[in-house]
Amino acid sequence: MKLRTIDNIDVRGKFVLLRDDFNVQIVDGKITDPFRIEQSMPTINALRNAGARVAIVAHRGRPKGERNMEYSLKPIAEYMGVDLMTDCLDKEFLGSMQDGDLVLLENVRFYAGEEKNDPAFAESLARGFDIFVNDAFAVSHRAHASTVGVAEILPSYAGQLLASEIEHLSEVMENPKRPLLSIVAGSKVSTKIGVLKALAKLSDTLIIGGALGTTFNYAVGGKVGNSLYEADQKDTALEILDYAKANNCQVLLPLDKGVAKEFARDAVRVNKDFTEIEDDDIIIDAGELTTQRDVEAIKNAATVIWNGTVGMAEWQPIWSYGSFALANAIAEQTRAGKLNSIVGGGDTVAALEACGVKNDITYVSTGGGAFLEFIEGRILPGVAILEDK
Repeated sequence: MKLRTIDNIDVRGKFVLLRDDFNVQIVDGKITDPFRIEQSMPTINALRNAGARVAIVAHRGRPKGERNMEYSLKPIAEYMGVDLMTDCLDKEFLGSMQDGDLVLLENVRFYAGEEKNDPAFAESLARGFDIFVNDAFAVSHRAHASTVGVAEILPSYAGQLLASEIEHLSEVMENPKRPLLSIVAGSKVSTKIGVLKALAKLSDTLIIGGALGTTFNYAVGGKVGNSLYEADQKDTALEILDYAKANNCQVLLPLDKGVAKEFARDAVRVNKDFTEIEDDDIIIDAGELTTQRDVEAIKNAATVIWNGTVGMAEWQPIWSYGSFALANAIAEQTRAGKLNSIVGGGDTVAALEACGVKNDITYVSTGGGAFLEFIEGRILPGVAILEDK
């Protein structure tokens, strides 16, 4: 896929509307992880250095089309050291902008027209700008006004981050170094049917972990206790296992789990084989045997795609064991030049950060849903409209 990019366009003196993804967690007014903001800076700096007059449009949370200041972008503006325009549709500030200036517009989701991709709202958002640049891969699977609507009105281009995401993900999907190992975890089979089938067709080995793995274990007759799983997805899980077999993909399901009698950060952990799990056991993490086997699989791979932690990785140190072991193994092999690693998804990236190995991964995607939908082979509306046909 070839995209129109900002590399060869003249933006000096032009008013540029830049879509970034600043949907970051903020606790007590402070940003807990600025990863997405920092990943957006190369495009921001490139535009400013080229003399563009840049206004960033972004969102945070789900204010449901209402002006809910709980979701204000003010902490992000303060972090970046830029002015916040309190209404994304108020263009009065444009008249005072100089070449290289930068402002941040208030949460675009304060308007219901954003998520509805309302043409009138998109027209109002685009008014006054000369160029639209989308650098928000993480929301490009959504046909919203700020990803698709304005791109239908203004000359539109991909920023450096979005272009890089597409380049790296396309490479691993189209021509991966083998053996290719994919690790997929999370909570629900029902939301990952497409990506599981896509990876079962692409991969040499597929590890299915987390509550996802629990559902698969249930499907093949394992005990799951009082744990999170989807009983109604049994047939789907079995179908995916058959599909993987037909495509010569080895599927590795959990062998054992870290369980407790209560779902709590400080609960007493016991490792149990699936045959030993009792009715009141709650599965919270991957077990020791499962983790050891998965680490060996990583050591034997040339490419790893990872999405989804295999337990409650944020409950350190008791329940982060499985996810941290995977993160460290992937980082170690990547540092040694033995592995091409692609990681995506907010919880998974947070685990890399907590382990201090995020910078050791070949490519860390800013996308969650967009990451999975791209792997699945779906068309991402915010990307497709930037395609140079």
